[in-house]
Amino acid sequence: METITMPITLATTGGAAILALWLGLRAGRIRSGAKISIGDGGNAALIARMRAQANYVEYAPFIVMLIAVIEFSAGTSTWLWGAAILFLVARVAHPFGMDGMKGARAFGTVVTFLLLLGLGGYAIALPLMSHAGKSVDTVEVVPAAG
Repeated sequence: METITMPITLATTGGAAILALWLGLRAGRIRSGAKISIGDGGNAALIARMRAQANYVEYAPFIVMLIAVIEFSAGTSTWLWGAAILFLVARVAHPFGMDGMKGARAFGTVVTFLLLLGLGGYAIALPLMSHAGKSVDTVEVVPAAG
């Protein structure tokens, strides 16, 4: 069997796509039941579901991109698998919290923010760490004969 390149990114992106579909269906269920075709109609449940979906769309792409560039740059690692799984769990918890499950929204939000900070910081540090301790090559500029 062939080795899969960037398996964490592949699995995370697949999970993220399924979560996006699930969030859209959840909002759609409320929308259909309340017969609201456009907007939120002032329906509190629909507003919460729409916000949960919008919140997901606001943050998920950054996490998935960070996982991808880190895996591409540094390789597949156990800790990155852990971050990816934690991201997906947090993004499932958040909408349940928006529906009223105690602590789930805060968990989803805090974990998402910590992942943004941690993965973002690591992505910034990676190129700096890869050059640490290496001598910088110099180029001699020779004037053209003329």
